[in-house]
Amino acid sequence: MDRREMLKGAAGGLILAAAGNAVFAAEDAKQQHAGHQHTHGSGKKNQSLIDAAADSVKKGHACLSHGLEMFSQGENKEMAICAMRVSDMVAACTAIEQLAIYNSPNLPKMAKVVMDICKDCEKECRKFEKEEEICKETAESCVVCFNECKKIAA
Repeated sequence: MDRREMLKGAAGGLILAAAGNAVFAAEDAKQQHAGHQHTHGSGKKNQSLIDAAADSVKKGHACLSHGLEMFSQGENKEMAICAMRVSDMVAACTAIEQLAIYNSPNLPKMAKVVMDICKDCEKECRKFEKEEEICKETAESCVVCFNECKKIAA
C-alpha cells in the first residue's frame, strides 16, 4: 500500500466517522424536539452558535469530499494537511453544536478549544481559497464559528 492509498483510506475513514456523528446528532436533535413543543430558552440562547457550527460542519464535509476527489486523481497533495485540519474542525464543531443545543455547562470551555481548531482550519483553507471556492467557503465558516465561540468562551 503506497502513501496515497493510505491517505485516501484514512481520510475516507475520518469522513465516514464525522458523517456518522452528524447523522446521529441530527437524529438525536429530532427526537429531543419530537412531541416537545415549548422551549426553555437553551436552544434560542445559543442559536447563532448552533447555526455557525452546523454551517461549518456542512462546509467541512463538502470540502473533505472535494479534497478526496482531488486526492483520488493524484492532484494537489499539499491539501493533505488542510484535510486533516478540516476533519478536526468538523469533529469539534459537531461537538460544540451538541453542547450548545443542550446548553451544557461545559460550553464555554469547549468554545475555547473550538476557537483554536477553527483558527487552524481557516489558516490552512486560506492557502487554497484562490483555486478552490469550497476552501474559501470553509475558511469563512470557520471565522463565523470562531466569532460565535468567542462570545461565550470563558
